[in-house]
Amino acid sequence: MNVLVVEPGYLPYEKEIKDGADHLEQMQAIVGGLIEPIYPYHEEVAIVCNEEGLINGLPFNRSVPGGYGGVFGTFFICGLGEDNFCSLPPDLMERFKSEYAHSEILIGAEGDKLYTLKVSSHPKQPENPPHEKQHSNPER
Repeated sequence: MNVLVVEPGYLPYEKEIKDGADHLEQMQAIVGGLIEPIYPYHEEVAIVCNEEGLINGLPFNRSVPGGYGGVFGTFFICGLGEDNFCSLPPDLMERFKSEYAHSEILIGAEGDKLYTLKVSSHPKQPENPPHEKQHSNPER
């Protein structure tokens, strides 16, 4: 299942969640805890976030439409099948990459109305970057 991962401070990126016995564990690993889907869009998509992100003190990530306020901690966006999550279609992948391209700083809140400042996001670096070969430069 191909999803769009949105981490605080970073540009959204695509990630594959492999089918198998550890499917739920992979989703929980992305969000850092128990998963909770929310449905702020008319399209057949879900934002899957950490159910306890706010109470566990995770950093503010992005504001979300539809009266949901905002999401604390990493979340991913996936498609919705008949009775489960599925891959996010390519057209929606591009739409949400654009929609969540800017990070946000939470300035204040009034009920579910958030006041945020949009800032530039940074690309996510690979967790295990390849080691660069170091060339020796012998003195001549």
